[in-house]
Amino acid sequence: MGRVVVLGSLNVDLVAHVERHPRPGETVLADDAVQRFAGGKGGNQAVAAAAARAEVVMVAAVGDDEGGAAYRARLERLGVDVSAVAVAPAATGQAWIVVDDEGENSIVVVAGANGHVTADLPPLGEGDVLLVQLEVPVPVVARAARAAHARGARVVVNAAPYAALPHDVAALADPVVVNEHEAMQLADSDVVARSLLVTFGAAGCSWDGERFDAAPVGADEVVDTTGAGDAFCGALAAALADGADRAEAVRRAAAAGAAAVRHHGAQPDPEL
Repeated sequence: MGRVVVLGSLNVDLVAHVERHPRPGETVLADDAVQRFAGGKGGNQAVAAAAARAEVVMVAAVGDDEGGAAYRARLERLGVDVSAVAVAPAATGQAWIVVDDEGENSIVVVAGANGHVTADLPPLGEGDVLLVQLEVPVPVVARAARAAHARGARVVVNAAPYAALPHDVAALADPVVVNEHEAMQLADSDVVARSLLVTFGAAGCSWDGERFDAAPVGADEVVDTTGAGDAFCGALAAALADGADRAEAVRRAAAAGAAAVRHHGAQPDPEL
């Protein structure tokens, strides 16, 4: 079984609940204490890959602060190798999330240390999988993808949040993973993915035109869809590193995505 190396973001998510969102210039009071969760697409996907029993190395950056130390400790507890998580001259990335009584949220992300992530990867070879997303600088993602591919590793690119990928990176990824909205943005660009996996939530996914069903989840079981896509990607990378074929890899990924909607937060027991 190969390893999964995840290059991506680590955020401390601060969540406040309000009755309604404020209008411009207005102040409203939150109705309870601020909650602090582990987030960031990189961290979410690394945790999901580790939960799928892969050997996982996280390549990321945090600040020299309490939030960064807490996140590193959390990843270690969950079985993720944090030896490649650097301490950057910036605060640990944060996401400020305000949720109203209707469940609508507004989010402000401060990249912080995520902007200091480098493409310095641990040793990689055939059988290993590099999993990347786009919450860290795209040039860094591109350099890492090229380096991993040159060493014989498989590269999985989750093009989220959507940004234009260099043509050669889209061509070497196997697969590029996008949701249906990101797929439309990709289609409107001049970038062509050699291997494209499009997720459709409860409607399953399509990998190079071949359709796969989602794992069934009852409507009364859905608690929070946050992080379902990250769980899918992490489990997919773990399955591919385990040597699974497409059908089996998607089956495991879909099961992880279905499990993710049954709990609050982007990660299981996400409080920091």
